[in-house]
Formats: sequence, C-alpha cells, structure tokens
Amino acid sequence: MAKKIFLALVALFIVVLIIYSSIVNYSVDKGKDQDFVIEKGQGVSLIAKNLKKQDLIKSILVFKIYSKISGQQASFKEGSYILNPKMSIKQIVSELTPRIFLKPEEKLTFIEGWNIRDYSKLLNDRNLISPNDFLSLVGEPLLDYRFVENKKYPQDYSEEFSFLKDKPKFYSLEGYLFPDTYRFFIDTSDEEIIKKMLSNFDNKLTMKMREDIQEQGKTIHEIITMASIIEKEVPSVEDMKVVSGIFWDRIKNGQALESCATLAYILDLNKTQYSYEDTRIESPYNTYINRGLPPGPIANPGLNAILASIYPESTDYNYFLSNPKNGETIFSKTYQEHLNNKAKYIK
Repeated sequence: MAKKIFLALVALFIVVLIIYSSIVNYSVDKGKDQDFVIEKGQGVSLIAKNLKKQDLIKSILVFKIYSKISGQQASFKEGSYILNPKMSIKQIVSELTPRIFLKPEEKLTFIEGWNIRDYSKLLNDRNLISPNDFLSLVGEPLLDYRFVENKKYPQDYSEEFSFLKDKPKFYSLEGYLFPDTYRFFIDTSDEEIIKKMLSNFDNKLTMKMREDIQEQGKTIHEIITMASIIEKEVPSVEDMKVVSGIFWDRIKNGQALESCATLAYILDLNKTQYSYEDTRIESPYNTYINRGLPPGPIANPGLNAILASIYPESTDYNYFLSNPKNGETIFSKTYQEHLNNKAKYIK
C-alpha cells in the first residue's frame, strides 16, 4: 500500500514537473514587441502582475516560482525592457536580470491635441530628433506633397500598419502619432520613435471600433480627421460627443463645419475670435470656405476624441462656442441664440 502511494506521488510529481516545465518554456508563435517598465522598488509580485496585464506571461504563480527557483527573484532591475509575448517565462526572466547597467532614457509626454509642430519641438528639445529629420519622415503640416517640388513624400508605413491604408500618402502622419507618455533610449533611432507611436495608435484602435467605422460607411482617415477637430474644439468627454453630432450633421446636410480650430492650424496661431479675413484664407484646411472635412487631421487626437468621432451624440443643438473665461462649452439650437451667446460670452 505504501509503495503504491509512493509511486502515485512520484507520478504526480512528474506530471506537475512536466506542466511546470511546459509553462516556463511556453511561447506563442507570434507577437508584437512591447515596452515593459520596472519602476524603482517594485517586487516580483507586482512585476508578475504587470507582465500578466500586458499578456506577456500566462501564469503569475509560475513566473514567481521560476524566479525563486532560478535564484533571480532579487535580481530584477528597474528600467525599460523590450519584451514579446512569444518569449517564454524563462526567456523573460533572463531578459530582466542580466542588466549590468541601464541605457540612459528620456521620458516624454505628448499632449492630446498637439500637432506635429509641437511633437517636433519636444523631440528636438530633448535632443532625440532634429526638426528636419522628424518632418522628413512624418511630413510637414498642411503640405500636399504632390504639388511641392524637391520634397520627398513622407515615409509610408501602411504596409506595417493597416490603419494607414486609406490615408493619402501625399499628406503627413498628422493625427496618427498617438499622444501618450513614452520612454525612449537616447540612442533610439528616429524611425523607432515614430513606429512606437504608430504601434500605440494601432493598439488603441480596437477591432470593434474599426468594424463600427466600416459599418458607418466611413474611413479611419475621416474618423481621425474629425476626431482631431473635436479634440481642439472642446475639452470634456460629454461635450466632445455633442460636438461630434453637430459636425457630422453639418456634413450630412452639406453645411460647412466652420471650425475655428482649422483656422488655428492654418495660421499656427490661437485666437479668442478670428476675423472675417481669417475665415477667407485660401486653404483646403479652411472649413469656413470648404464644405466637408479638411484633407487630413489638424492634430493628434486622444482616445476620447476618437471615440466621440465614432459614436456621436444626437441632440437638438446646432451651434456652440467656448467661454474664454473658463472653457465651458455653450450650446445653442438656433443661429440667433448662438449670436446672443457670442455677444454675452465673447467680448
């Protein structure tokens, strides 16, 4: 009897060992590189949870057990790492431990609603990319490269990122460099920085969102263009949804959008109120003299503006303005009501 129990325990141990070994060495066939950050003071439990949250490991428990058994539990160092879901737990632990020194890195925050001019300035200020090199890759604002001599088209990333398929190649990547906080090694190549932003956009635009855009008969480029205008027009999530409804209705009814945000993009200047002369500026981005959407985005919108663009809220409002004192959005149903609000809030 004792012998049978012993043999059963041995068999169970072998099975557990096989399962443990398979999980430790398990990896998927494919996956995208991801940034993984270990902050100062983080222990193995929190590291394991973060790895699981990013779908880089399958089991928190096995990761913790392997880290302890392998003697690497206390060896994880703070810093940024490039990991991939196709890596096994064994490979990930190895990747997180051999750091004798960490590469110097820069932490940069790109604000929602910033345009590529703003991006270029920050990257230049941090000595990561010069304006000329950055704009040569992503393109310059407002330019239609079909009509510009001695300038190459912006770099085409549409083969790697399918969401760029319907973006005209002769316009910049404005709108698609997702605003977020990033960590870059100081020796990161220019193209790697841009691809990191595009990859972030790719992750944020879910399959459900893409399907809903298609069902609406719109393109991703149209949605992001509208989202960029919404982002610059109003600050709050609820207001974004209402303004989205107003703008899409204007397009449906053949009205001009008359967005001051597009004038700011053309002039590279924010004003409380734009003059009549400003509204007459000859530019395909001027939504006062051109109906429909401009040729492309006027900024890089955040997720809330993108969601508002896809899922507008239908209301009885037809006009809106921003109170310059507090940024509050004032909506109105009739043009006369809108004029009254302008007289009241914009002096």
